Amino acid sequence: MKKFPPERIVCLTEETVETIYLLGEEKRIVGVTGYATRPKKVRNEKPRISSFISANIDKIIDLEPDLILAFSDIQSEIVSNLIKKGQSVLCFNQRDIEGIFNMIQTISNLLDIKQKGINLISKLKNNIYQIENKYSNYNKLKVYFEEWNDPLITGLKWVSELINIAGGEDIFYEKSLNELAKDRIISKEDVIKGNPDIIIGSWCGKKVNFDQIRNRKGWNKVNAIKYDKIYEIKSPLILQPGPAALTDGLDQIVKILNISR
Repeated sequence: MKKFPPERIVCLTEETVETIYLLGEEKRIVGVTGYATRPKKVRNEKPRISSFISANIDKIIDLEPDLILAFSDIQSEIVSNLIKKGQSVLCFNQRDIEGIFNMIQTISNLLDIKQKGINLISKLKNNIYQIENKYSNYNKLKVYFEEWNDPLITGLKWVSELINIAGGEDIFYEKSLNELAKDRIISKEDVIKGNPDIIIGSWCGKKVNFDQIRNRKGWNKVNAIKYDKIYEIKSPLILQPGPAALTDGLDQIVKILNISR
C-alpha cells in the first residue's frame, strides 16, 4: 500500500463502493467499476474504469491509487496485471454472510475507521436478526434460486443463507457451498425432483425469461410452475456479496415468500 490509511482508492466491484459510501468515506474513492449503482449518485460522482472482467489499466494507474479493491478469481488477470505495474491490490473472496461482514471490517480497518465498521456491521446484523426472528416459526417454503439459465446454475452460499433467514429452504443448499459456478450446475431433472414451491431467478446481467422457465420439459409438474410462483430479483440486489444483498436483497426474498404463502 502506497499510503496508510489510503486516501485514493479504486474499486473494481460494486460491493466495495457501496461499503465505503456507507462508511461515509466516499471522498477516498477515485475510480469505480462501471456496474456501480449504489448509491445512485455514484454514477455522477466517480469515473468508471472497469467492467467486471476487464479494466482500463492505464486509466487506473493515472488515478494514482494508494489501494485497489477487487473480488474473486474472475478478476485474477486484472489483479495480476495491476500488480505487475507496481500497484497495491487487495482481492476479496467472500462467499457467505460472515465473509461479507469480514470484508466490511477489513475495509474499515484499512481506512483506520474501525468503529465505523463495527457500527455498520451491527446495524446490518440487527436487521438480519429481526427478520430471522420474525420468520423462524413459519412453515419453510422450498425455494429454487437460479443464478444462470444455460447451463442451469443455482445460487451461492450467501443467497442460500438469506433464503433461510427469510423463512425459506434452499433446495440446493449443498450445491451453494461450492464457490465455483461450474460446481453449482444442476439439471432440469434435479429441479423436478426437488419440487420447489417458489422459483427465484436472478440472471447476472440480463432479464429473467419467465416463459422459458415455464416451458422447460417436465417442469409443469413442479409446484412453483403449477401455481405460478416464479419471481425475479435484479442481480445488483442479490448477486453482489455486500450490503445490498443483506438489505434490499433480503427484503425482496421476504416479500416473495410472504406473497407466496
